[in-house]
Amino acid sequence: MFKYLITINPLGFMYGSAGAFLSPDNLVGLSGFKFPPEAATLSGLIFSINKITEKIPKKELSDKLFVAGPFWAKIKDKQNFYIPIPWHKIIAKKAVDEWQLKNGQWELENKSEKLEPDYRWQTINSWGIAPRILKSNQSVADNPWEYVSFLHPKIKHSERCVQDSDGLFLENSVQMSDDTCLVYLSTYSIEPGWYRFGGENHVVEIECEELKNKKFLDLLNQPIKRTFALITPAIWGSNRFSHRHPQHENFPETIQMLTDKPIPYRYRAKGNLGRGRYAVPAGSVYVLAAPLNKPWCEWDEAWFPKEGYSLKQVGCGLCLPTEIKGVA
Repeated sequence: MFKYLITINPLGFMYGSAGAFLSPDNLVGLSGFKFPPEAATLSGLIFSINKITEKIPKKELSDKLFVAGPFWAKIKDKQNFYIPIPWHKIIAKKAVDEWQLKNGQWELENKSEKLEPDYRWQTINSWGIAPRILKSNQSVADNPWEYVSFLHPKIKHSERCVQDSDGLFLENSVQMSDDTCLVYLSTYSIEPGWYRFGGENHVVEIECEELKNKKFLDLLNQPIKRTFALITPAIWGSNRFSHRHPQHENFPETIQMLTDKPIPYRYRAKGNLGRGRYAVPAGSVYVLAAPLNKPWCEWDEAWFPKEGYSLKQVGCGLCLPTEIKGVA
């Protein structure tokens, strides 16, 4: 399905969150962090560019544009990009551990000490490798960005205003490591150049190349059996309700999950702000009662919520097969 690897290199600070208003006596609050931008942001940019260039018929782009992400990569090795580590693998600086199923219940291999993961990402070429080997060959990493806060003592009336004339506005921007870039997947290419991208329209440099990583392409085409892990957030349910798995008769029952708390998900489509939902975070692991026997690209679009178009087109719930001990 995906043919192109699109990389985004921030020119300085990339992203500012919506911010939060603080009084002069209370400067400990922080506005909500939300980074990297979702794949829907790239989808919107592609539509905006095509509206000007008119290279692709509008109907074709609406029907056939699929994007996915966000991921990130070392600039010198973009094809071997980093994806979220499945939640059943715990990789800490001092040790590793792994969740397994015993008698239908989750159980840690090492019961003597409960570890908290220090690494959140692994290279795509290391998918399926045991946690101990992942750590030893340095195929894991933490977030390659850090947040930098700015306090604005005054804001123009045309921008944002506070009720208290002495109020302050806190903006959180993000600075990525110089040798890294964001990565997204797409069925259509984008002309390399400088663009405004993200919530605060910061300038970024975008490059595009063919997706050539054979291991990743093989994984994308490998049928999902009973176990899989999300590599992008998943939104299931309807416009009103959010669920942890698809609510359809032809989708097998989910008998076990490893996940974290849901994350807010909302995006703008066709100039309108979409309905707010909750998403299952990337890295979550599913165990099904019966095998699906089809890769994500062949999943029924009816399993995904729609808001003008299927959320499958913005990479909702992109997943890869994974092995879990105790599951046949």
